[in-house]
Amino acid sequence: MDEPQAAVILKALDVTATLGWYQLIGFEVRARFPEDAPTWVELARDGLVIQFVSGDTPWSGPPALTGCLYVHPENVQAVHDEIKDRVLCPWGVEERPWGARELTITDPNGYFLTFTEPIDAGGEAGGP
Repeated sequence: MDEPQAAVILKALDVTATLGWYQLIGFEVRARFPEDAPTWVELARDGLVIQFVSGDTPWSGPPALTGCLYVHPENVQAVHDEIKDRVLCPWGVEERPWGARELTITDPNGYFLTFTEPIDAGGEAGGP
């Protein structure tokens, strides 16, 4: 994998369930601890590295993020086709007025993930 474009650590309700969901959408497991019933895991896909932690964390309350995590695959439609039968994709692939083709989904903790790629004025992927 290339160097990450972004790396975050987020609280999870259930690290094992979160790990399984992210594997369904093509994230690779880079590390986990402990091995048999993880309370911490590191996952990666398309330049985004996410660590999830549960149990005793420095953050009180339930998982929360007032934003979205962006993932930059080569082809958003291919991601949709890969995952649409595995996880809920309520909005499908959309072309945004700011010149992006995007797919937004919600993980088991309520975090939004947006797979995005630039499109040119003619609607083709790859940007101007």
